[in-house]
Amino acid sequence: MSSAITESKAVLKWRVVDIAVASVIGVASALIYWVVAIATAAPWSALEAIIPGLAGVFNGLWLFAGPLAAIIVRKPGAAVYAEVVAGVLEALMGNMWGGVETFLIALVQGLFAEIAFLIFAYRKWNLPVTILSGALSGVACWGYSFLTNLQAIDVFQTYGVVYVLTTVISGIVFAGVLMWYLYIALAKTGALDKFASGREVRGR
Repeated sequence: MSSAITESKAVLKWRVVDIAVASVIGVASALIYWVVAIATAAPWSALEAIIPGLAGVFNGLWLFAGPLAAIIVRKPGAAVYAEVVAGVLEALMGNMWGGVETFLIALVQGLFAEIAFLIFAYRKWNLPVTILSGALSGVACWGYSFLTNLQAIDVFQTYGVVYVLTTVISGIVFAGVLMWYLYIALAKTGALDKFASGREVRGR
């Protein structure tokens, strides 16, 4: 089950429990994002001094709310909703990017994370699709950064290439693979029994 392809009929209507759980994921992620911003400040500079763009390996730590909410809730918009909630709350707690900037990048990352599930019409819920969601979220993070803050840097020079590779790989690992196995671990406890995603894991 850990990486098996799960295909089910798409259910489009949100329930109260869907909103509640997606919100909890967003709130918890916001706190983690805020802590990560502080904890990675020094290591970020250190990695950039070694190889420009290498610090992109940290970016996946800001991308996981969307994919996690999507694979648990399994409703259109879950990835966008959770990522935006996380971004808005992170901005309210205070960060170096400011409210508007944080909201916009969260929105873009959530939308790209959502695309992976939309491609399969919200019917496939598995490790490969979750990895794709993390990778696309990484592409969004990289693209938004270049379009808004790094316009003077050539995308095809060393920094641009290294930054996109490290950011996408980070998205795959943190927002894709790790979130899939976190979902499996949560489902096995019975905490997700109100969701089809949880009942499938427990065979109920």
